[in-house]
Amino acid sequence: MDSGEGRARPHPARRRPFRFLRHKRRVVGRHRWRCCSRTHLSAFTPACLRREWTNQVCRQGTQQGASNQEGEGKILISTMSIIGFVDWRGNPISRGVHGGVNAAWFIYFLTVVANIVNVPNMLNMVTYIHGTMHMGVSSSATTVTNVLGATSGFAMIGAFLSDSYITRSTTILLFGPLEFLGYGLLALQAYLPSLRPPACNIEAEASNCKEVHGWNATLLYAALYISALGDGCMRACMPSLGADQFDHEDPSESHQQSSFFNWYTFGISFGGFIGLILIVWLQNDKGWDIGFGVCSILILLGLLVFALGLPFYRNQIPEGSPLTRILQVLVVAFRKRSLELPEKLEEAQERSAEPDFIEVLPETNSLKFLDKACINRGKDGAWSLCGTTKVEETKIVLRVLPLFISSMIGYVSNPILFTFTVQQGGITNTRLGKIRVPPAILFIIPIIFQMVMLPIYDQFLVPFLRKRTGYASGITHLQRVGIGFASIILASVIAAVVERKRKEAAVQMSLFWLTPQFFLLGVSDVTSFPGLLEFFNSEAPRGMKSIAAALFWGVLGLSSLLATFLVQIVNRVTRHGRRGGWLEAASLNNSRLDLFYWVVAVVGLLAFLNYLYWAKRYVYRHDPRIVTNQLSVNQGSL
Repeated sequence: MDSGEGRARPHPARRRPFRFLRHKRRVVGRHRWRCCSRTHLSAFTPACLRREWTNQVCRQGTQQGASNQEGEGKILISTMSIIGFVDWRGNPISRGVHGGVNAAWFIYFLTVVANIVNVPNMLNMVTYIHGTMHMGVSSSATTVTNVLGATSGFAMIGAFLSDSYITRSTTILLFGPLEFLGYGLLALQAYLPSLRPPACNIEAEASNCKEVHGWNATLLYAALYISALGDGCMRACMPSLGADQFDHEDPSESHQQSSFFNWYTFGISFGGFIGLILIVWLQNDKGWDIGFGVCSILILLGLLVFALGLPFYRNQIPEGSPLTRILQVLVVAFRKRSLELPEKLEEAQERSAEPDFIEVLPETNSLKFLDKACINRGKDGAWSLCGTTKVEETKIVLRVLPLFISSMIGYVSNPILFTFTVQQGGITNTRLGKIRVPPAILFIIPIIFQMVMLPIYDQFLVPFLRKRTGYASGITHLQRVGIGFASIILASVIAAVVERKRKEAAVQMSLFWLTPQFFLLGVSDVTSFPGLLEFFNSEAPRGMKSIAAALFWGVLGLSSLLATFLVQIVNRVTRHGRRGGWLEAASLNNSRLDLFYWVVAVVGLLAFLNYLYWAKRYVYRHDPRIVTNQLSVNQGSL
């Protein structure tokens, strides 16, 4: 038997791991995304073995590409922009197979289905809690705004997990079933009479209606917050996962990434449009149990279709906890606060020990006191010395923080207008001929406006503005957000005038008097909603994209909590003796909602002025002007 002596051992570079990559050479055709040579595979395989996704491929691609003069070196340079992403099995991705519009369609579908469920329930839940569970006007509105705030808080949990430990698609599939469970519990409670108070007309006989309490109240809150946990974790990951499918460094995909946020918002509007017709009709005409049951089934359907897209997603490799990295920079910079900052910092070698797929950020001149965390005093370790990338990540967060706070205050009017307008509609004339129109159906007005304006804005207005301003998105993100905040102020003023007229009218006012304020809310959603979402996503480094999406939802959620706080303050200030505050009456007919809307308008104006102050001084991380046609390569990756 041949012992094998004298036989040449295979060269280490010719080992056969990642054998699936050899099939890329067998694809028919010579297009650079259809066929790879042995040179590229031999450069790619050792990098994958050590998980050195960026630098290793670039170094070997440069060396071996030079020997091939033209074509092969260009292929590796073209693939660098998607290094740091893997497929659902953890294998390297291919631009021709993974990502792009085809992958985004699955995310769009889940977005539409989720908002068929969430939008009508967000708007109609006040009616359910007040009319079926017999809570007071203020308590019903407070409960809904608290759930909305908790949803955005839960989004931070999903964002932290997806940026630190698991991929975004995994986070969606892990927490999505909780929303299915939450709506299932709501359907069960609405179906069984023993789990809810006896039926009565709370507007006509409020004193005889028994409010939900005890274990039934516990079940109600559990169902609401379980569904909020699932919804929050999903909404933190969906926009970031969608943006990952388009490479912002590739000119052919960078504009598609900007369009993604417009179409993502369109998906929210389209889902809300269907939900406000289908789900509201089911809940009001067929019963709350059937309505919640259909919601539960739709969430399950959306998750199943989303799972079918797993083979096509580009999944960013988690880069560890961004919150830990930020805390390390703050601690180290504080410890070295008394040191003088040298002109050129000596960085530790710990940066080279980090995974190479982490985005390398260039040094900036802002917030220089944080650069002291890079001063080398002979001690290694993450809590003694920080690299430039960690410091720059922290700078980005601190620069965005004032805009986060000012946007949160500016959004306070939104949840107030949404919740109280539905209750206004409940005591108006809701008949259109012989048809009774549910108050929540009025939200179709801003949604239809969004569905019409978003495609027009994306396909016509943006190219028109781009030629005149030079900005890739027509106007800057912060300018777009400012237009939305101005429309919210105007909506609050109109709402105050309409409510005053409703109370003074001799006959019951028509529901459609509320149309103007709904229209202005639609203007706000077309401008501030996608503008703020894209702003946070574009400014965030690659390892904090989900955190950026969670910050956006945090703006909406914390503004809901501030709205609750504002309601409580107004009630406390306006309470005199036995007479309750402006919003503490059992019915809106006995409240002073018109005066409260004026307070909301003043708060919105002050918040808008504060926002303008910070927005005017903000410097974008990336130049918002048009991307050049030449493919740029991240210099920190070479």
